[in-house]
Amino acid sequence: MARPIWKGAISFGMVSIPVSLFTAASSKDISFNMLHDECKARVKQVRRCPVHEKDLTADEIVKGFEYSKGQYVVLTDEDFEKVALPSKHTIEVTAFVEADEIDPVYYERSYYIQPEDLGVKPYALLMRAMEDKKLTALAKIAMRNRESLCALRAANGSLLLETLYYADEVQVEKPHKVDDVELSDRELGMAHSLIDLLAEHFEPAKYQDEYRGALMQVIESKLTGLEMVTAPEPETGKVIDLMAALKASVEAAKKRAADEPIAAAGGR
Repeated sequence: MARPIWKGAISFGMVSIPVSLFTAASSKDISFNMLHDECKARVKQVRRCPVHEKDLTADEIVKGFEYSKGQYVVLTDEDFEKVALPSKHTIEVTAFVEADEIDPVYYERSYYIQPEDLGVKPYALLMRAMEDKKLTALAKIAMRNRESLCALRAANGSLLLETLYYADEVQVEKPHKVDDVELSDRELGMAHSLIDLLAEHFEPAKYQDEYRGALMQVIESKLTGLEMVTAPEPETGKVIDLMAALKASVEAAKKRAADEPIAAAGGR
């Protein structure tokens, strides 16, 4: 089983729930090493001191906060431990809000919350009460040398913690609004029809990282010496007939919807 990245307690009024946090998601991006083009040797990431003109090991490096140009306050691991924050060991629930009040732009990372043996019943109580009320809890948690605002929500019989960006971390520049663009009833009706045809329940397993798969094909073709065929690029920047494009999209969606039951039957 994975190791917890944080251990502490959820504080819910006078109730304390001992819990552990586990990472809920991780990227599966294909990673690459940087190589010297001439000899293909792996390039080293070097941390070099410009004063002593030498490469440094990890134990020779400390963390410094620049309080003025070229002037630093050095902090040690002990200094970070001295930071007096209740959220270092306790997730104190301070409010409950409607989930749709939190704009998705504020969500950062997701973690599973697992109760310790002594916390199973109060954990279940909090989860059930939140489900009944359809509310999300707000709290703070300190880990990895920072304190984060976080949201706790009930999901599939357990609690999920999601760290949130603070208001001053979210870009204040808003995209250009298009509320004043004139749209005909026919255009809106056709767009509504297309949306209705494509509406379905979200099934995460249905979606795959096609870029990763295609990239692996490129890698395998280079290993085996086979020639890859490049897919044609879609045309962009052309002025389109909006109604014609909508009608074609609706027809394509109808055909796909009609073909899917046949494909499903053939796969049985």
